[in-house]
Amino acid sequence: MSETNGLPKVDPAPVVDARSRIDALIDEGRCLEAKAALAAYWQRDSNPAVAAFVNGRADRIRGRVPLVPCRIHVLRSFTVESAVPLLRAQAFAGGIDAVVSVGEFNTYAQDILDPASSLYATEADVVVLAVQARDLCPALVSRFADLEPEEVRSAIEQVVASYERWFGAFRSRSSAHLIVHLLEIPEPSHGILDAQIEPSQRDAITTINERLRAACRAHRAIYALDINATIARRGRDHWQDERMWTTVRMPIAGRELIHLARDWARFLHPITGRVAKCLVCDLDNTLWGGVIGEDGMTGIRLGTEHPGAAFQALQRVILDLAQRGVILAIASKNNIDDALEVLRTHPGMLLKPEHFAALRINWRDKATNLREIAAELNIGVDSLAFIDDNPVERTWVSEQLPEVTVIDLPTDPYGYARALREAMVFERLTLTAEDRERGRQYAEQRVRAELQAQAGSIEEFYESLAQEVDIAHVTPMTLARVAQLTGKTNQFNLTTRRYSEQQVQEMADSPDWRVYSIRVRDRFGDNGLVGVAIAHYVREPDRVVCELDSFLLSCRVIGRTVETSFLATIIEEARQHDATLLRAWFLPTKKNAPAKDFLATQGFMKIADADGTQTWEFDLTTGTIEFPRWMRRLSSSA
Repeated sequence: MSETNGLPKVDPAPVVDARSRIDALIDEGRCLEAKAALAAYWQRDSNPAVAAFVNGRADRIRGRVPLVPCRIHVLRSFTVESAVPLLRAQAFAGGIDAVVSVGEFNTYAQDILDPASSLYATEADVVVLAVQARDLCPALVSRFADLEPEEVRSAIEQVVASYERWFGAFRSRSSAHLIVHLLEIPEPSHGILDAQIEPSQRDAITTINERLRAACRAHRAIYALDINATIARRGRDHWQDERMWTTVRMPIAGRELIHLARDWARFLHPITGRVAKCLVCDLDNTLWGGVIGEDGMTGIRLGTEHPGAAFQALQRVILDLAQRGVILAIASKNNIDDALEVLRTHPGMLLKPEHFAALRINWRDKATNLREIAAELNIGVDSLAFIDDNPVERTWVSEQLPEVTVIDLPTDPYGYARALREAMVFERLTLTAEDRERGRQYAEQRVRAELQAQAGSIEEFYESLAQEVDIAHVTPMTLARVAQLTGKTNQFNLTTRRYSEQQVQEMADSPDWRVYSIRVRDRFGDNGLVGVAIAHYVREPDRVVCELDSFLLSCRVIGRTVETSFLATIIEEARQHDATLLRAWFLPTKKNAPAKDFLATQGFMKIADADGTQTWEFDLTTGTIEFPRWMRRLSSSA
């Protein structure tokens, strides 16, 4: 392929010997590239043999590439061991180092209820509860035709009561995330009559599942996995293997185990924070069919009919992602006026210019544009995902920026929407009001940047923003957002300690801990809940010390003295609790450089620097931090 648009020659064809290339990259010490190549190899051919290769090579580069550790324990009523290597390979492809253990066969109830069981000894981060309906409630599956209506209702109540008892016991003994398989709906014993009678077999299992969903929602960090959706997508006849069930208690066909592993892996991404914050989109032949510079407005394919329907379907998925809080951006080789005309005026466009937080419509290479987009949005390059119909462009970005999640699109545009929908980096387990408003907030941020450029001084800029802060203790309404911020905020984060909702709630319930949130508004709009601080009061022999366990802010508001107003308020409350010393830590990471000078600029004294951890102290008897005069503090519970 010849060089085009400034791109060097890249062969998009599959590598003839992918394994040899990966081994060569590892031998040369090019571990990031090897990791990206392993992920691409796995995505092209996800099977047990490839999983063995991926896991073996992952062991060779572990410690030399960034991976998020995650300990997983599986409680089960059927054989799952063959799915474990597939799960590990899938997790590695997503940047997660999964260590997986499996409980004894059919001992899930004992393991949950016994505080001395192996379940709690593993100290897992994630627990999977994979139980079949035929194991848990055999009467509703194999003997339904023999049951009287009252017996059906009794069986439903017994199953739901069992789960509620397990959930309560688990939550009281572990802060791990729990993924719960909903029960699979069996082939109806009564055939088509099942749809005509009350209660039907399908309704019985559906009722259990609906009540299980409600029970999951009633507990923090317990999530329902709808296995019936996967079975429906794959087809029951393909999914089940009754011979394997009766011989080795494996009810799922071997070729389908990868889909079970992927179902589990989907939860790991939001749990571990391995998610993409921003989707960067190409335009020509991606968001619409054809090339606007050649085909013109009337020639591009985009609408509700074939073939433009494929591109509109992709735009619908992108809008859905924006509703989950995914930031949108454009990187396109195009004339900007032509591209913006389509975005603004084409009747088939669902996406408009205001949906995008950053635009790079030019003739430079896309790796450079992606770097600039990350810098403009103040997020890491590893927070970007990229879609482009052109395999050359995808290969170029993968090689230049192996941290970026490059989503492979099929050759048929009708597969674009599904490819994007199945990308695990966009999975979320909670959805806050801030998530829904993120796109608007980033658009407002562009206006703020323009105002700052026009201001005569930084103080004048601060005054012009008319900022208001609402600082409060965590509440049930803000708990999910607080935990979310601890899990994903990297840049302005003193300690980068990650906490689940359960852990945050436990601290908030303790008289020795305080969990704060901060909401910021200005004349351009509501930034939402953008910061978290966690303080621990420690009584030493001669004094009370307030220890700042966590202090973090969203990148959207740093550099506007919001951090100073937050700290000043915490100090005020610390004095009210008779604290005479404020102690804080800074744990440097690859991403939190924006926070490295914060404590020094606020008047803290560094008293220790050992093993990568800096300890800082602020004397509350002599020092003070003034609340910024250009900010207005709303009434709060803090």
